[in-house]
Amino acid sequence: MKFKIKKEILNENLNNVSKALSNKNIIPILSGIKFELKEEGLYLIATDDDITIQSFIEKENSIEIFELGSIIIPGRYFIDIVRKIPTEEINLETDGLILNITTKTSQYNLNGMHYNDFPERTLELIKSPIVLSSKIIKNIVNQTSFSVSNQESRPILTGINLLINKDLLECVATDSYRLSKKILKLDNKFTDKINIVIPGKNLIELSKILDEKETNVEIHIFSNNILFKFSNILFQSRLLNGTYPDTSKLIKEEHILKITTNLEELYNVIDRASLLTNEKEKNVVKMDVFENELIISSTSLEIGNIEEKMSIEKDSKENIKIAFSSKYMMEALKSFKSEKIDIYLSGEIKPIILKEQENDSLIQLILPIKTF
Repeated sequence: MKFKIKKEILNENLNNVSKALSNKNIIPILSGIKFELKEEGLYLIATDDDITIQSFIEKENSIEIFELGSIIIPGRYFIDIVRKIPTEEINLETDGLILNITTKTSQYNLNGMHYNDFPERTLELIKSPIVLSSKIIKNIVNQTSFSVSNQESRPILTGINLLINKDLLECVATDSYRLSKKILKLDNKFTDKINIVIPGKNLIELSKILDEKETNVEIHIFSNNILFKFSNILFQSRLLNGTYPDTSKLIKEEHILKITTNLEELYNVIDRASLLTNEKEKNVVKMDVFENELIISSTSLEIGNIEEKMSIEKDSKENIKIAFSSKYMMEALKSFKSEKIDIYLSGEIKPIILKEQENDSLIQLILPIKTF
């Protein structure tokens, strides 16, 4: 293998596939990036057995090819070298299982591994994929992924549940203490129902490499994996085995009190009131709704107490006291983009439900903490 390539192009594509590099040294080959130089261009592939990412650089796109070939290169070392090379072009040439990296002023040699030792990954495509814009997918991930569980004791809750029924797509994430639900209307109707669970951390990695522009992303769903195709990248993730809990009954329509208030002001009030809270005590703040006023407070026996007040609108004369995790509430509030927010309350120990005004496409649910 022998070719010349622009550093900027190589660096960008290396950063994309690096999201699939394994940080564990159990299988050394998984810490490597597979280079496949073919007539049409350069394929870079990395996998950690959980996700597989392939990035393709076209021959016409800044590559000068002299000799075809394949090799596995230690990913982190190679990425660091390329990042710090000062020149605009880099020459790469293999000598057996050694990769020579040369520029006008420097030379590096890296020991590689044989490409046949790299795990075979079939990156299949289907004829009729779901097509969404990269912006929509990033929004879905940002609005739900913070609610996935970090506890491996219930692996299914570490994923985001994707449900498709005809032209309706729902994404749900929960850790049993809170829930995020995003609903989206699709352009096309699907005859088969889809119910899969994608590891949340994998979708976060996908979100990092998705273009901020309105790039179309093809979603190819299989029985045990899902593949996202966009730009010059194929991103494949395994699916989680098991049945995701039915969360549809948690979000009830009836309520005893609806509060409408300014989203940014509420976030800032909770942020200030939570200054005395700590993770061990679940960052608890109390919310007291009295007439047209909202009182947010927190108390620390060792430090002191904080009380914040703000005006609100109500749909009934009901007053209520409720406590919740300020961390969970602030993460939920950050997922909304509107000026005002509606808070639905059904009792001191009933779930708190958040929605935008006249918009049910995003729902956040938080379980209260009993302190009163």
